[in-house]
Amino acid sequence: MPELPDIVVYLEALHHRIVGRPLEAVRLGSPFLLRSVEPPLSAAHGRAVLGLRRLGKRIVLVLEDDLFLVLHLMIAGRLRWKERGAKIPRRLGQAAFDFPNGTLLLTEAGSKRRASLHLLRGESALAPFQRGGLEVLDSSVKEFTSALRRENHTLKRALTDPRLFSGIGNAYSDEILHRARLSPLKLTSALAESEAAQLHSATLATLAEWTDRLRQSAGSEFPEKVTAFREGMAVHGRFRKPCPECGTAVQRIVYAENECNYCPRCQTQGRLLADRALSRLLKDDWPRTIEELEAGST
Repeated sequence: MPELPDIVVYLEALHHRIVGRPLEAVRLGSPFLLRSVEPPLSAAHGRAVLGLRRLGKRIVLVLEDDLFLVLHLMIAGRLRWKERGAKIPRRLGQAAFDFPNGTLLLTEAGSKRRASLHLLRGESALAPFQRGGLEVLDSSVKEFTSALRRENHTLKRALTDPRLFSGIGNAYSDEILHRARLSPLKLTSALAESEAAQLHSATLATLAEWTDRLRQSAGSEFPEKVTAFREGMAVHGRFRKPCPECGTAVQRIVYAENECNYCPRCQTQGRLLADRALSRLLKDDWPRTIEELEAGST
């Protein structure tokens, strides 16, 4: 799922392409993408784009006539900038947004169609999409710690909760926790003040670093390679590969449709975190330390 760094770079790329220009038409490749009925989508046609916003992981096009197009890419949605009037790809295409100078295509991979589009009228209509999460890049340590401790969750869950923090998802939470040298399963209630400050610093550094990396990678082109698994990440998507800091094999916990990646030496004092389904299956054969893991792989 595109997260804060990806969305920021998308918005920057869109800004000089569409702000001040009219949205000539919206063509739907799938009728299920549109989740609102009033005002009708045709009300947006011909309206100039006045600005762009980010609401968590959502992209908002601010249009004339007090209209707002709210786009959520979800897990597999991606944007492409093509020549004006470009055809909607048959298999992956969800929508096309036509402008005088080009067409913005929305594609979505996979069999599940989760991306969504809403057309809203009036600022107040945006309220349900504002989850209340803290904008971390503008936060103080005190504000960050307060949000973190609002509910007692694991650090992994807290960082990815949009009601607590805005724009952080599965990928960058792994990277943040690795940089902070903290276990993803440590409870927020058990976090020391110094650890909270450490996590705040790691969050700022990780999000800023990756936003800059993605910005430099795209250059003047529209960002095309938006993915949750990026070369240069420390632990996310690097199961069994060496941690760049200590060389220990990166481990993971798989749950639902997500996974949590971590370095047992850097983050959990050498302990392996039990994957519930797998540890239940293996019972006493489930390794509990790096030494047991490495012994079993030789």
